Amino acid sequence: MTFRTLLAGVLTLAFALPAFAAGADAPAIDGRHLGLTWLIPFVGILLSIAILPLATPGFWHHHFGKVSAAWAALIVIPFAVIHGVPSAVYEIIHLLLLDYIPFIVLLLALFTVTGGIHIKGNLHGSPSMNTALLAIGTVLAGWMGTTGASMLLIRPMIRANDDRRHKIHVFVFFIFLVSNIGGALTPLGDPPLFLGFLKGVSFFWTTTHLFSEMLVCAIVLLALFYVLDSYWYRKEGRKKPDPTPETPVRIEGGVNIILLALIVGVVLASGTWKPGIHFTVFHVTLELQNVLRDLALVAICFLSLRLTSQKSRSENGFGWGPMLEVAKLFAGIFITIAPAIAILKAGKDGALAPLVALVTGPDGQPDDVWYFWLTGILSSFLDNAPTYLVFFNLAGGDAEVLMGTLASTLAAISCGAVFMGANSYIGNAPNFMVKAVVEDAGIRMPSFFGYMAWSCAILVPLFVVLTFVFFR
Repeated sequence: MTFRTLLAGVLTLAFALPAFAAGADAPAIDGRHLGLTWLIPFVGILLSIAILPLATPGFWHHHFGKVSAAWAALIVIPFAVIHGVPSAVYEIIHLLLLDYIPFIVLLLALFTVTGGIHIKGNLHGSPSMNTALLAIGTVLAGWMGTTGASMLLIRPMIRANDDRRHKIHVFVFFIFLVSNIGGALTPLGDPPLFLGFLKGVSFFWTTTHLFSEMLVCAIVLLALFYVLDSYWYRKEGRKKPDPTPETPVRIEGGVNIILLALIVGVVLASGTWKPGIHFTVFHVTLELQNVLRDLALVAICFLSLRLTSQKSRSENGFGWGPMLEVAKLFAGIFITIAPAIAILKAGKDGALAPLVALVTGPDGQPDDVWYFWLTGILSSFLDNAPTYLVFFNLAGGDAEVLMGTLASTLAAISCGAVFMGANSYIGNAPNFMVKAVVEDAGIRMPSFFGYMAWSCAILVPLFVVLTFVFFR
């Protein structure tokens, strides 16, 4: 799978859709008329992502795209038969143009650019150095994405600790901080927040409203890590020779740092520049700034590939497999989530009225504690991006209201989705990617439940503290 093949698939969707004619009234489905059976494919695809890679890794590796397509078909075909082809076409195009394509294009840009930055050299994995690397990674995750920061720093972290006997905790905390907690700084940090940005949440809203929560988590985890790492470091006695002695650190592919800054600028501009120019594709309104943003991100991908040596990417272990998997799986997720969003928009008149009641306090206002924990628990075992979208819509789905009078509720949803993705290997895509890279280096990582023992012992008490400090 080459970059051109992957990109062709995305662009084919983008440019084939304008063949549909615009209409006066969108044939959208009223969520009040949908039953809970429509949620089965959505739950099915998320459970498939959670279970099949562990239960049948060989089957999943070769057929995950077919599994995603099968679950999507269980929505599209019955939907077209019962509600009509125009309604089915509208819902699919709406999701593709406004959610899926912008989402995938941003991930593609971040994945391509960070894959061209290669950190060479080796550092000594002392407690202070490891803590510093985790802190740097936590900050970088907010600006280059949890996936980008994780893939950029995990190999230097492995080399720095290759002479350590006790080092599993290093990579567990790496997943906690770099692959999850740090992603709360900007919409670029974690997919759920970018979906919120696409729905109208301001670019720097997360920076200002989630900074305190992120800082508390980061400080507590970094301090705890330093204590644990210092204990094991002293216990080892430094008897094992370092197979990769300390050497000066240098960066190859530095042009990608400039391109990374350009990605930030492009996304920020799309959220602040409002020329008021728009056009309609089969009842779906597209704004000029968003179309130009996606085209600019694609152009940045081409620049990164053109300006970065293949040697640097090869030494980085760069390949298109992870991006292809994300593209295929999220195509199914975005299609199967459509009925859930429609039902949630119906509020108390929809089939999910009990869930609406659960997150609503006696005074009719949102219960931030329930939003935080329900979003977080589902994000721990399902993908945190669609989980965020479900609760975003459950809270009303109006970005202006959520950023204003319901700011604490949006913060609870955002923190639940981003932070609690660290509770299990399947909570966030970088978690499994880090585990795979570490194990490929010959280091044994905790099992699925072994990792959860770490997260339950460390993260869950921390999240309880966050609840009392920020969400009550």
